[in-house]
Amino acid sequence: MRTTRDRIRHAILFELFGLALIIPLGTVLFGLHTADMGVIGVGSALAATAWNYVYNLGFDRAMQRLVGHTRKSLPLRVGHAVLFEAGLLVILLPPIAWYLGIGLAQAFVMDLAIAAFYVAYAFVFNLAYDRAFPLPSWGEAAVASR
Repeated sequence: MRTTRDRIRHAILFELFGLALIIPLGTVLFGLHTADMGVIGVGSALAATAWNYVYNLGFDRAMQRLVGHTRKSLPLRVGHAVLFEAGLLVILLPPIAWYLGIGLAQAFVMDLAIAAFYVAYAFVFNLAYDRAFPLPSWGEAAVASR
C-alpha cells in the first residue's frame, strides 16, 4: 500500500498538472475570464486534493481487505476514476453555481464537462504515476506469478 508521503506527492502532482490543463481549456470552452476559471480551478483543486487523499486511502484499504493487494486492473482503474469524479461532482456543484451566479442545472453541465476531462486525465495520470512510482511489492508479485 502507498505511504502517506507518496499519497501527498501523488495528490500535488495530479492537481498541478490538472490545473495547468484545465484553466486554459476551461477559459476557452466556457467563455469565462481566466481569473474566474482560475478561482474555480484552484478551489476545485483544493477540494479535490482533500477528496483524493480520503477516497484513495479508503479505496486501497477496501482493496487490501477484499483482495489482499492494491494492484488495479484496467476495468477497476476505470471504475475507480468514475467513482472518484462522481463524488467530487456532488462536492463541487453548489460552490460552482454560487460563485458564478448560475443555476444548478447550468453548473451541473459545466461540472460534467470538467468531470469528463478529469476522468480521462485521472486515468492517464494514474497509469503514468503507477509506472513512474511502482510499489516494490508489485515487482515481487509479478516475479512470483511467473
